[in-house]
Amino acid sequence: MERMTEVHSEAGLYEAFRTSLVRFATALVGPDDASDVVSDAMESLLRSGQLVDAEIPQALMHRAVLAKAKSMQRSFFRRRARERRFVEQWATEQPSFNPDVVDAVVRLSPQQRACVYLTYWEDLSPPMIAERLGIGEGTVKQYLARARAKLREVLYD
Repeated sequence: MERMTEVHSEAGLYEAFRTSLVRFATALVGPDDASDVVSDAMESLLRSGQLVDAEIPQALMHRAVLAKAKSMQRSFFRRRARERRFVEQWATEQPSFNPDVVDAVVRLSPQQRACVYLTYWEDLSPPMIAERLGIGEGTVKQYLARARAKLREVLYD
């Protein structure tokens, strides 16, 4: 607790508690999203101006991280529900489609889905996709190769 009284600036507070906040966020959302949750939480606190005036800044920072983790989890579940509804709707409206294939496409990463869509529905070449998405042509080819491999598993099993 003594360290908190020595730290007076927002940057100093963040520096003092960054590691414990990332560990806390890792326990809540996993290692892949932990640093994003901490960054978003700190951005919100800095915009609000509450951090410097907080009686116990560390507690405020932990509450902010918890709130952002909850928000991320809600977003994740809402997205999953939308994707399931989409798969169910598509599978029922288009009986000629194999629901397993639709489900496999939905399970692709957003980047892979974007590349597959732009390749097969928009008939764009990898250089055109790279330009449209603002990524490298090699990255587009990599996303397509991984997407095709995942879809091949479903189609030929």
